[in-house]
Amino acid sequence: MDDAEILDRIHQIVDTERELRAHLAEDPDDATETRSRIRKLEESLDQCWDLLRQRRAREEFGEDPAAAAARPVPEVESYLQ
Repeated sequence: MDDAEILDRIHQIVDTERELRAHLAEDPDDATETRSRIRKLEESLDQCWDLLRQRRAREEFGEDPAAAAARPVPEVESYLQ
């Protein structure tokens, strides 16, 4: 995946997350399933951003950005902000 594809994926995830949050506001009875889907989207979004940062860092330092790989969710989610 190149940077443009990753950014497209990020936009897709954000759009889907917005739709789910709107659905949650309209139908709170479906909260458990919707929150679970939102959480998975948030994790995917974090992975995409991490991959994009890895690719950009590799490129900045003259390395091959294609060598970057998506890290596992537990690793990405444990980063300190």
